[in-house]
Amino acid sequence: MNGRRNGDIAIDLGTANTLVYLRGRGIVASEPSVVALNEATGEVHAVGDEARRMIGRTPATISAIRPLRHGVIADFEVTEQMLRYFLRRVHRSRFAHPEVVMCAPSGITEVENRALEEACLAAGARRVYLIEEPIAAAIGADLPIAEPTGHIVVDVGGGTSEVAVTSLGGIVVSESLRVGGYDLDEAITRYVRRVHGLAIGQQTAESLKWEAGSALPLEEEQVAEIRGRDLSSGLPRTLMLSSEEIRKAIEEPLEAILTTTKETLEQTPPELAADIADRGILLAGGGSLLRGFDARVRQATGMPAQLADSPLTCVAEGAGRSLEELETLQRAGLRSKRRRFVDRRPALQRPR
Repeated sequence: MNGRRNGDIAIDLGTANTLVYLRGRGIVASEPSVVALNEATGEVHAVGDEARRMIGRTPATISAIRPLRHGVIADFEVTEQMLRYFLRRVHRSRFAHPEVVMCAPSGITEVENRALEEACLAAGARRVYLIEEPIAAAIGADLPIAEPTGHIVVDVGGGTSEVAVTSLGGIVVSESLRVGGYDLDEAITRYVRRVHGLAIGQQTAESLKWEAGSALPLEEEQVAEIRGRDLSSGLPRTLMLSSEEIRKAIEEPLEAILTTTKETLEQTPPELAADIADRGILLAGGGSLLRGFDARVRQATGMPAQLADSPLTCVAEGAGRSLEELETLQRAGLRSKRRRFVDRRPALQRPR
């Protein structure tokens, strides 16, 4: 057990959702990364599911915001308060100071890494370790990452898409693209506004994406009904939107994710590329659940591609298992705030 305590936790702090894994129990919290604040006093009104329901529906004195943008902290103080909420939800006692493994996108800078560490320490953690999301996803999907064989993970989150080739417990080649599920939602919002003159909210766009969206043409195209505000009259209006139109709307951000995947494969050493050709591409993250996404990846790369058993939770599961496997984590580049970090990635792959 490496001398660790059952109270230690792992956090997948995502742009869209935050998942908390408690050592010895598994995932104990999964809620949207949203905080509702009182503008006048700065007091937290709600966090998670309750705050998400308030988006676009709050009075002038309350604002519902997402403190993370593209996988990194956009509002430090609000992120700290959100983390404090999740830590208190898991550990009722204010005197609990667990060690925390925090998931981080592979392409963020050292300044952004430090911001994640500082926010978690300020929220009550005793010590913070960071693990790169593709490594956590590979562990959560039961890939034998410690072996000298190549595996590729495509993790499509809410704010970022991570593509990484792993071998011997570390990342060999990686690309981090600040495009994810929210960019698909925003693309739908812009399309409906530009083509149909209708203003819709982010939650409506997200529902539309899951109800009728797809990465490839469907055998039976679908139609979804949405409601919004007519830009010319200012009045509420109903619109019927086809799955073909939604596919057209999300094509640009979707193609960016596929291009990044192909570019990563092009940079992969030949021996590892041969392994990947045999084992295929692992798809993780909520964005990979878009209908036909796996088939679109197969079409774009010419390689097998399959969804992880639990795309939404495999990053949190992997980070949680790493609490038990400290040696694996150290090989994967795990670092704490008090340790010197040596970037072993090729110079071309390091963030500038």
